[in-house]
This record gives sequence, C-alpha cells and structure tokens, in this order.
Amino acid sequence: MMKLSFSTNAFIRYSVFKAIEKISDIGYDGVELVADVPHLYVYSITDSDMKKLKETIARSRIQTANISANTAKGYYGRTFWDPLFEPSIANPDPTLRKWRIDYSKKCIDLAQSLGCPNVSLTSGRMLPGVDMKQSWDILRESLRELLGYAEERNVRISMESEPGLLIEYFRELESLIDEINSPLLGVNLDLGHIQVLGEDPETVVKTFAGRIFHVHIEDIRSRKHYHLIPGTGDMDFEMLFAILDKYSYDGFITVELYTYPYSADEAARKSFSYLKGLSYWSSLKV
Repeated sequence: MMKLSFSTNAFIRYSVFKAIEKISDIGYDGVELVADVPHLYVYSITDSDMKKLKETIARSRIQTANISANTAKGYYGRTFWDPLFEPSIANPDPTLRKWRIDYSKKCIDLAQSLGCPNVSLTSGRMLPGVDMKQSWDILRESLRELLGYAEERNVRISMESEPGLLIEYFRELESLIDEINSPLLGVNLDLGHIQVLGEDPETVVKTFAGRIFHVHIEDIRSRKHYHLIPGTGDMDFEMLFAILDKYSYDGFITVELYTYPYSADEAARKSFSYLKGLSYWSSLKV
C-alpha cells in the first residue's frame, strides 16, 4: 500500500523539528528530510540536533520516507531562491567533486542513523566546456564509490532525472542504472518531471518497476517546470496512482512543493486533502 509523505523543503521558514510536527499533524504518514540548509546541512548537525530530531520523529509517529541530498545550497553559506545542484558528483573539478561525494556519504550516515532506507541524488548540471562523455564517466565513477559506502550501511541510493540536468530523460537514467547494475541503485521518480518532458508515465513506471525506491509528486501546468499543489495543474493523478498500483509500487509518495515557502502549511493541507480524495484510497476501504 502506498503512503503519502511531504518534503520539508516547503517549510524553510520553520525549523526542521517544527516542519516534521506540522507535516505529521496534517496526517501524512511520512516526511522527506532535506539534507541542506536551513534544515539538515550535515556538516552543521550536532549530537544534540540528532537527539532532538529522533525524538521529534518518534513523538510525531511519522516515518522518514527519504533523505533528499539533491541540492547543495549549504556549500555556499547562504540561501538561494532556486535549487542548486553544483558541486555535484559529476563535477569535473576533483576538489569540488570530492566535497560532494564526502557530503553524500554524510547523508548516507544520516539515513542509517534515522533508519531511513534511501538517499536521493541528482546528476548535477551539464557544465560549459565539459564533454558529455567525460561527465558520464565521472558520474559512474562517483556512484560506484558511493554505492560501496552505502552497501556497508544498508542504505539505497535513488537517482532522480530532472529537466536541464545531465540525467534529464528516463532513458538516460535507465541506461545508467542498467550499466552499474547494483541492487542498491534505483530511482527517485518525479512524476512532474515526466509531465514536463512529455514522457509517457506508464512506460516510465513499467521500465523501472521494482527499481523505484521513492516517488516525488507535484502538479504541472502547460509542461512548465514549476511545482504546483496537486489538483491545480494538468496532471491526471487518478491515472498516475493507478499506474503505480498496477506495477506494484508500495512505497512513499512525497509531495514536493519548495515553490510555496510562504504558504507551506496551506499547500501541505490542500495537497493532502486532494490526494486523499483520489479513488485509490477509497478502494482500499472496500
């Protein structure tokens, strides 16, 4: 049975502890924790923070659906409006790339400590002057190092394809996962990105069946990459939930609305109300 989760990246005006409490109070079964500023920048987390984090999760009776290590705002020491993916694990600069690999390992440690099954990553951007083959070679090498580290800690790595990044289309992600061929490497499937790119959702879900570790959702209008509250765009969520169910996905579906930092609570409530009204949930009661 699929379960609903919400990402803390909408609640950047609150502490991570308050964000967890609010998400739980709305009724979500899970929370995606963002391993970046202003919440869980792993180089700033103290033992006291970890103790309070575990206590908050336990008290809220909520599960940690995913550790999102997609962005790197904390690297720059200040906040930004847009997600920042560089330095990434495919960055050609060895020093920058090492920082990101080491940071990703800390995120894997965080997942292990919290009992979270997976950490999500992106490939990073295509950088000017860098050959595409070189970027792919670096990405594969970095992932193999991280997978070796993750295996020792029983944590999975889920890669996310995203418009404008090196791994943009699902066929590129399929190629990467097939080549590396590790049971610990799977997909963080963002259904909104599929909509933006005009990909067929059933083809994508069927292709990755059994290898989808976590799902992101948001609504999209006119194939513009701007995350909207489910039910306010063009996406057919009845169809999408039916497809996920058809191919036996039974993990967390996390609503990702970093686009609503000034109305996170309202966005989370509206999303929950809309999604719980889908026929998938009523069919479970029969």
